Amino acid sequence: MRALMLLVALLALGGCGLQPIYAGGVNGNAAVQGLAAIEVAPMPGRAGWLMANALNDRLSAAGNATPRYRLDVRLDDNLEGLGLLNDDTIGRERRTLRARYQLVDLSTGSIVLDATAGSDAGIDVVSSEYATIAAEQTALERLAGEVADQIVTRISLTLRNGQ
Repeated sequence: MRALMLLVALLALGGCGLQPIYAGGVNGNAAVQGLAAIEVAPMPGRAGWLMANALNDRLSAAGNATPRYRLDVRLDDNLEGLGLLNDDTIGRERRTLRARYQLVDLSTGSIVLDATAGSDAGIDVVSSEYATIAAEQTALERLAGEVADQIVTRISLTLRNGQ
């Protein structure tokens, strides 16, 4: 009985039209070829450096090609204190990283995609200043990776659908 239900579920899933973004590999997929042809514009600051590295890591996995697109990213990195303790010190912080990005076609100068991505993380403020600073930096590194994943996924969908 379970095998029959599994077979029915697989057949229904196959008929729904879902397909992998990266189906066909490097040579047979517009999304993969498009990702390989994106150059990331430089971004200022530590958050920009982390974001550029995260994006380049994800985009270079598709291979290298002559740049056809440029990815312009503007970051907003915000660290705010939350949760006051009895002695009026901050007990918790929230780090927010937001990105507004544009994918520009280099041949025409037109904007293919204009969107935003973002994420945030909570940080406990402890008595050790070193530990708090390390937690803030680790949160920024993790947020850069999460936002880069969101950007690459959205670009992949746009390129797969033919812009």
